Formats: sequence, C-alpha cells, structure tokens
Amino acid sequence: MNFKLQDLASFDRMITPVIIKILFWVGVVISVLGGIGYFFAGIVGGIMNSSFGQVLGGLIGGPLVMIIGVLITRVYAELLIIFFQINESLTDIKTMLKKDE
Repeated sequence: MNFKLQDLASFDRMITPVIIKILFWVGVVISVLGGIGYFFAGIVGGIMNSSFGQVLGGLIGGPLVMIIGVLITRVYAELLIIFFQINESLTDIKTMLKKDE
C-alpha cells in the first residue's frame, strides 16, 4: 500500500480500516485477559469460600467470556470495515463514471 502525506491531508485514502484492525486485536487481547481473570477469580474465590458453584462458574464462565468477547469484537470490527468498503466501492464507481464522460 503506497501511502503519502498528501493522501492523509486530502482524505483521498481512509486510514480508519487500519485503526479498526489494530483495535480488533486490542479487543481480542482484552477479551482473553478478561476470560483468564474470570477463570482464575472463580476458581480461587470458590476454593477460598468452599463454593463449588463459584468454581464451576469460573471454569465455564472464563472460556465463555473469551469466546463471546472475541466474537463480539470480530462482528463489530467487520461491521465498521463494511462501511469503509462501501465507501471505496462508491469512490471507484464515481471514478469510472467520470472516465466514461
């Protein structure tokens, strides 16, 4: 991808899709760390309180937080990227129509 400072200043090229991809990976890391934290908090809290339900909640809830968190992050990122793909397609159509005139 050839990127120039002029493209940034004139809004000819979108940089937000790159930012969205970075934010997606940040969201994945946060989801995984949150799931791991929930997992261990449930296990440790359950052992300290002698609560089997809390241990079971940590065992099941931790992986669920990871999986659902990553899925929600992915869907949200894809929806945002779709808007930018539509914009690029419309820009290409506009450029082609101008060439045909």
